[in-house]
Amino acid sequence: MTERSRASVSRGVDHFAVGPSSLRWDGDALTIEVDEWANPLPRPVRGTIRVHPRSLSAHTWALDDGGRHQWGPLAPSARVEVSLSQPDLGWSGAGYFDSNEGSEPIETPFSSWDWSRSILADGGSAVIYDVRQKTGDDRLLALRFGSDGTVTDFEADRRHTLPRTFWRIPRQMRSAQPPRLVETLEDTPFYQRAVLEATLAGERALTFHESLDVERLERLSTRLMLPWRMPRVR
Repeated sequence: MTERSRASVSRGVDHFAVGPSSLRWDGDALTIEVDEWANPLPRPVRGTIRVHPRSLSAHTWALDDGGRHQWGPLAPSARVEVSLSQPDLGWSGAGYFDSNEGSEPIETPFSSWDWSRSILADGGSAVIYDVRQKTGDDRLLALRFGSDGTVTDFEADRRHTLPRTFWRIPRQMRSAQPPRLVETLEDTPFYQRAVLEATLAGERALTFHESLDVERLERLSTRLMLPWRMPRVR
């Protein structure tokens, strides 16, 4: 999560590098070379991640009324292989690759959001973006991505409230039946990631879920803590 300046960035048609880490596309798979240091306890994190998309997508959607924040899944369904040398870890499984971009800070239009990606039985995936804006109505994306690259809307069910995290982050999930919390993966003062079981698109599915509380992110106490987890270098 190191933040770097433009002096550390280089890019071409099939590669992108930020500092010592890089991404390279060979036409079939995305290879990510990681060479970083963990924070706040410094230790090296080095290795290779390969993302093998089942399909590619060029669709993007606006997350805010002004259209200044765009999201799009480049690989809605993929197989991922992780091989780290430091620490000595490796695994493979279902994966996903997306892109968020904005022309203004996220704290300008948003107050919070819940995002989820569910793995479906046919090899596709279902994504829900449940966005609360500071002004204007809530925005909801409920999209089903087929393994053949097709994209269709589906009817998202009502919100269910999940247990708050250690940092008291509120989190919600739209599901036909109450979702079950399997494991909290990341818990910070303004953001959480978790694995759930939820019912959507007509089936019970393993779901990767995140919640962002932008008002927490704006607090001075959070801003003072960020450099310890997200150092800035050239």
